[in-house]
Formats: sequence, structure tokens, C-alpha cells
Amino acid sequence: MISAPNRLQPLSGNRWLLVLFIALVVSACSPKLRPVAVQPRETLPANPVAKQPEKEAKPVKPAAPAVSTISLLLPFGTDHLAPGASYTPVSIKEADIAIAYYQGFKLALDSLSGQGYNYKLQVYDTRSDKAQSHALGYNQSVRASDLIVGPVFPEDMRTFLNANSSPKQPIVSPLSPAAPSTLHSTQMITMMPPLEYHAWAAAKYIKDNLNPEKIFILRSGYSDENEYIIPFKKAIDSLGKKHIQIVTVTITHGQLGALLPQLSSADKNIFVVPATDQHFLTVTLRALDSLRGNYPVTVFGHPNWINFTFLKADLLQRLDTHITSSDRIDYKAPNIIAFMRVYRETYHTDATEFAIKGFDEGMYLGKQLAAGNIKNLAQAEFSGLHNDFKFEKKPGLGLMNTHVSVYKYTNFDLKKVQ
Repeated sequence: MISAPNRLQPLSGNRWLLVLFIALVVSACSPKLRPVAVQPRETLPANPVAKQPEKEAKPVKPAAPAVSTISLLLPFGTDHLAPGASYTPVSIKEADIAIAYYQGFKLALDSLSGQGYNYKLQVYDTRSDKAQSHALGYNQSVRASDLIVGPVFPEDMRTFLNANSSPKQPIVSPLSPAAPSTLHSTQMITMMPPLEYHAWAAAKYIKDNLNPEKIFILRSGYSDENEYIIPFKKAIDSLGKKHIQIVTVTITHGQLGALLPQLSSADKNIFVVPATDQHFLTVTLRALDSLRGNYPVTVFGHPNWINFTFLKADLLQRLDTHITSSDRIDYKAPNIIAFMRVYRETYHTDATEFAIKGFDEGMYLGKQLAAGNIKNLAQAEFSGLHNDFKFEKKPGLGLMNTHVSVYKYTNFDLKKVQ
């Protein structure tokens, strides 16, 4: 999931500006590729006989395919290019995300165009500015689109929806895993599974594969951990029919002594740690490591752990650590290698994770839109490069992707186990 994307290296020099200029073309139509039929040359007889000229039939012009209009609302931050202005480290990172996502999305539409579909792609700069997002909500060209993708950030999306309060077309949240409960839009399509689906995936894996009698939830004390703990408890109670005991305890300075009487020396002891605080994790995981000699330990962590460089793979492997993810990319996979080659040939730069997400979402949404199935995504599953799309329709919340995978540390790397 994306809560704090890693800083991307900015593109350099004039090439960066050129790509940005291309990305900001207000109306960019995907090329429609039509094969040209070549007629075989007629072989004439040795002694041609004069024929009366036949009346030439008028060629029947095939009907042009329907054009699907898509509006992309991304934070390019072109206002920072104005005289006297400059990009900040934050705005540079946002612009890098916008450019990469646009290029991946455009590459997908180009691929679909070669299959017979036709698109009109309109690109707008949200500038990461609420006033700009609000203005785009009133923009008639945006309102007339068949599909709107963006804004990227939750606050910009909320402002956009306030201006476009009753949209007729679907609106896609492309990169944010924020729960759409505060947006109150039945037209929303949330591509990144919110945190509750990570909690559910962990609970299901624990019940199906480990089936413990007891689960320990170790808290740091921060209230935001409830966003994971509450749905996890509900999932365990539902899946285990309340036969699995849940012990929730707040840990201070890594003190686990009070739990020792409840631990098993023979069976796996399951510890769920929903914290993201660096100091708490460093101390608590070290304390769990000290238990391993007498008590088998299995840890389930927050999905953001994948991005934490301070968590070392050898420690996580010793703790039999499992982490859920909805956007982990295997750069050694053949399909990823093939995509990276095509992307590099097209844009003369390497694809980032946001380019890969843009491509996956462009392929999926573009095809469903052209097929007239965009409002029935719950019946259209898709396996992409970075994740699968499996949507559920939620009353008042629109459509949400619920697919989350479970990974385990093996050979000092995360390997998919479900």
C-alpha cells in the first residue's frame, strides 16, 4: 500500500521538461492503429480479351469505433516552472509520481488502441492545490468525460468531489489506500485496498493455515493502530466463529514478561504487531527475538513494514515474519522484465512502481470502459503486473479493490505464500 511513497529520483535536464510538456497536453488521443489491406496483383491471361468496363462498386466505409474519453488529474506542479518559482523536494517527488503514472497509463491505452479500441485522453494538473482541484470539479470537459482518474491525494479528491458533488461518471482513486468512507461517493473506484482488507487477509491466512487457539496483539498505544486492530478482530471472530482467543496488550520498553504464562513452548505463538513507530518496533521485535529459544514465534506485521529500511531481513526471518501487500513488484518476474524493456524503449528511462501501476490500471480500466463494463467491475477480475483487481461494491462507498497478498521472509527476502 502507499502511505508515504519513497522519494523518486527526478528526471534531469531538458528531457524532464520535455516529458512534462508531453504529459500536460490537455487532450492527448491514443493512436488508433488500423491495418492496411494489401490486395494481390491480378494475373492477366496471355491473350487478354477486351471486356466491357464494369460499374465500380462504392467501398463501404466501416463505422468508426466509439471513442472513450478519460480525464487524468495528476499533481505535475507546473506552477513551479513559473519565473521566480522552483520545485521543492516534496513537489519534485509528486511530479515524478505524476509523470511516471501518466506514462504507464498512456502506454496501456496505446496497447489497447492496437487491439481496436479508441480513446481520447485529457490530462490536467492538480498542482497538489485544493483550489485547483475545486476548479477542476467545475470544468465542463472533465465533467463530460466517460471516466475520471484522480486526483491522487485524499484532500484533493475530497475538494474535487465537493465541486462535482453528483458525478454521472466513475471517479478513480488511483494510488491512495485511504478508506473512501469520508468521501461519500457512490461513483468512487478505489484501486488500492484500504488497510482493513490487509487486516482481513492476515486474519484469513492465520485461520486457514495456522488455526491457533490464541493470538496476541501487541500495541504501542497509538490510536491509529485501531484502523488495523478493529477489522482484524472482526475477521478472526467471524472466520473462527469466536473460538480463537485474542489477547490485546500494550507493550512498554519491550517488556513481555507478563505474557510468558500464556505462551506455548510447543506450538507457534502468533503475534500481530500493527505498529509503525520505529523505536517501538526496534525494541519490541528484539524482545520477541529473545523469546525464540523457548517459545516458537510467528509475527504478522503492518503492510508499511515493507518500506522500513531499519527492519533487517535476518531479524524478520528469525521471527517467521509475515507481511501483507497489495502492490509488491517482483522485478525478476518475466512479465516485469518484458514491461521494463518496452517502457525503456518508449520513454528512454526506467519504469518506477508508479509507472507499473499506471500501466495496470490503464489496461484494466481502459478495456472495461471501452467494453461498457466500467460500472460492473465486481464481475471483472484482472491479474496485473503489481497486483490483482478484485472489486466489491460497498453501499455508499462505490467499488473497492479487495485483493491483498500475504508474504513471508524466506532466504532473506519476501516470498508470496498466499
